[in-house]
Amino acid sequence: MSWNPKYALLIVTSTIITFFSGLLISKAGEITNAKKARKVKRACVALSFILNLSILGFFKYFNFTFNSIIRVLNLINISVVSPQIDIVLPVGISFYTFQALSYTMDVYRGEIKPERNIAKYALFVSFFPQLVAGPIERSKNLLKQIHEIHTFDSERVKNGLLLMLWGLFLKMVIADRAAILVNQVFNHHQQYAGFEIGIAVLLFAVQIYCDFAGYSTVAIGAAQVMGFRLMDNFHQPYFATSIRDFWHRWHISLSTWFRDYLYIPLGGNRKGKIRTYMNTFITFVISGLWHGASWHFVVWGALHGAFQIIGSTVKPFKKKMIQIMRINTGCGSYRVFQCIITFILTDLAWIFFRARNTTIAVQMIKSMFSTFNPWIFFDGSLFKMGIDSKEILVLIPSIIILFLVDIMHECNKSIRVTIDRQNLLFRWIIYYVAIFSLIIFGFYGSGYEASQFIYFQF
Repeated sequence: MSWNPKYALLIVTSTIITFFSGLLISKAGEITNAKKARKVKRACVALSFILNLSILGFFKYFNFTFNSIIRVLNLINISVVSPQIDIVLPVGISFYTFQALSYTMDVYRGEIKPERNIAKYALFVSFFPQLVAGPIERSKNLLKQIHEIHTFDSERVKNGLLLMLWGLFLKMVIADRAAILVNQVFNHHQQYAGFEIGIAVLLFAVQIYCDFAGYSTVAIGAAQVMGFRLMDNFHQPYFATSIRDFWHRWHISLSTWFRDYLYIPLGGNRKGKIRTYMNTFITFVISGLWHGASWHFVVWGALHGAFQIIGSTVKPFKKKMIQIMRINTGCGSYRVFQCIITFILTDLAWIFFRARNTTIAVQMIKSMFSTFNPWIFFDGSLFKMGIDSKEILVLIPSIIILFLVDIMHECNKSIRVTIDRQNLLFRWIIYYVAIFSLIIFGFYGSGYEASQFIYFQF
């Protein structure tokens, strides 16, 4: 409301619609005629989805849809004057809309009972730590916690604050520093080629991970301080051994939302291979469109869908080759190889995610692979890409720290538990070093607005 008061009406509207849809679905369950009860329930769910998705569609996709229609008409020589409609995307609308709709579906499926206290339900929809960029919580997890009695627990508060500190490190020290070089190259891609673009693409993978995981970690930590348990949103995604595995680790709350409320209702993998591939592709295309009203997001989603379909198609051939070549799939080198291949595919797709449009993304890929310029690592060219040597000297060790922490988590070792086992003096030295490192090396202040969280735009 401090940004734009009238947009608060949107979240209020979504809250009211889904709250009463839950009550109506519950009321319909009391109808003695089972067939009629099912019809009424489905009508309530359909109405809730239509109204909420119409609001989301207007604010997020109206200009995109209208401009796409105009382009198609121009191709067949039909000239249309485009009206100038200034629609500002409300902050967090994609996240709280999906969270509210999951409640409607959960009530419909009988997984939870409808909430009868509108204030508590409104708190579920507008829970501030994760409101604007997730994780997208489920009603069966968060809503029941609102009914719990929360008491002060110093250990819980400390762990929540440590999570917040780690999230701020990811965002302010790594993501915002990597963003300097990434923005320079992607905004002036004509000036760069070969390894220069490759470095920017590599750093964008780091940036978006630290940016989004940083927000989610701060949100989870803030909620934990107050006694609420939010779901994990990331699980070392760049250690994934396949694209399918990547989506089990990246933006988990969204990928599971699409699985439960789109992929499975479409038929999932229950209706044959062709239908499974179609459902997978549709889900990822819509996931891409959810991320932004632009064709380059759709291409990004389609690439991930295609990667999964190709992976499933060649799986029998892959198994046969492993047997013929007697490859030991249980050794560490094989897993490292799988991680590298998966990261390369993921990173190539990120180009379409970050570029302003598909044309620029294709141009950057061509420039990256058509030029061989390894001398940039030795002639000082790296320091002409928007970031100086001092910043690089901070960025590289920070990324190494991230890598080591992720390795510990991958091995099921908690960095917080490890620190807790140390002596009091050593623990507090670590805490103070972390805090002052964030203060000294973090990006904040008057220019911080230029590096807001990436997922705020969705």
